[in-house]
Amino acid sequence: MPSPLLSRRAFGAVSALSAASVFAPAVLSQQAAAPGLGRVTVAVGGQSVLYHLPLALADLLGYFESEGLQVVVSDFAGGAMALQAVLQGAADVGSGAYEYTIRQQVRGSYLRAMAVHGRAPQIAMGVSRKALPRYEALADLAGRRIGVSALGSSTHLMAIHLLARAGMRERDVTFVGVGSGAPAVAALRTGQVQALCHADPIMTLLEQKMDVHIVGDMRTLKGSQELFGGNMPAGCLYAPQAFVQKQAAQVQALTNGIVHALKWLQTAAPADLIKVVPPSYLLGDRGLYLAAFSRVRETFSPNGLMPDDGPATALRVLGRTGPEVTDVKVDLARTFSNEWVRKARQKYNV
Repeated sequence: MPSPLLSRRAFGAVSALSAASVFAPAVLSQQAAAPGLGRVTVAVGGQSVLYHLPLALADLLGYFESEGLQVVVSDFAGGAMALQAVLQGAADVGSGAYEYTIRQQVRGSYLRAMAVHGRAPQIAMGVSRKALPRYEALADLAGRRIGVSALGSSTHLMAIHLLARAGMRERDVTFVGVGSGAPAVAALRTGQVQALCHADPIMTLLEQKMDVHIVGDMRTLKGSQELFGGNMPAGCLYAPQAFVQKQAAQVQALTNGIVHALKWLQTAAPADLIKVVPPSYLLGDRGLYLAAFSRVRETFSPNGLMPDDGPATALRVLGRTGPEVTDVKVDLARTFSNEWVRKARQKYNV
């Protein structure tokens, strides 16, 4: 489902709120950043979720700063809104779902993924035990409200994919954008939605507290590959082709920071992670956050490279979830490049 463009007035209001939501450690890092390559604004939808952890770590650990970049992170309620920030010029780069590059090419806008954060969507769908105590199958969600981070986001797409596998259409349910973090949890618990499709640590929290019954799980490599029939690239850094061409040094520096963070993740102990991330990321429960991290840890890319079968898998999934890309020829080679990652791997011996 294409996400509607925000009006200028609405987008301005969202941007103002997002600027205020940038976490304090990042601001401190920006103030100390070396001026070498200038300032880059990165739009992200729900920075506190584990899906975007590599971006957060690259910023919090000072890896962007060490590359000479002053990175400003603007956090939005969902990935679709972060995408609009990039398309409308309010942000230089986006951190979000790889499939955006395919969907936007169909619409005439060329985006290029420069580093892959995740090799599985890290998303799960849960049904409220309170609202639907007699739930048996996805068909029971007909006529119900399903929460996603934002309409047009990866959580929305994954929910549509799960429903389609059960023979259901998007119009059989109502999708509701509920944001991330505490608002998403509250939407499920207060009955605003009867099911929720979202990322961790949100879904692990609801699962452990017995608020939901998980009915679709894409938080492991095995589960994701079985569901999609191959490696499904997920979170990535992406930018418009014009930015990639004009700001080659910034693109390489951004990629270096992400690859450096991915390398750190390969050996970091849970205690190391807790020392780095802001308390607000933990949803009030450090043990639960670490449990969620342990569940999805294998799905983080070890090096930032696009999997060989990743683009084709993503295209196939998009074709199943709607007619938007079914009859359109997509040039997958123009949706990503491993060029910058290869250079970053050499620099950091990854």
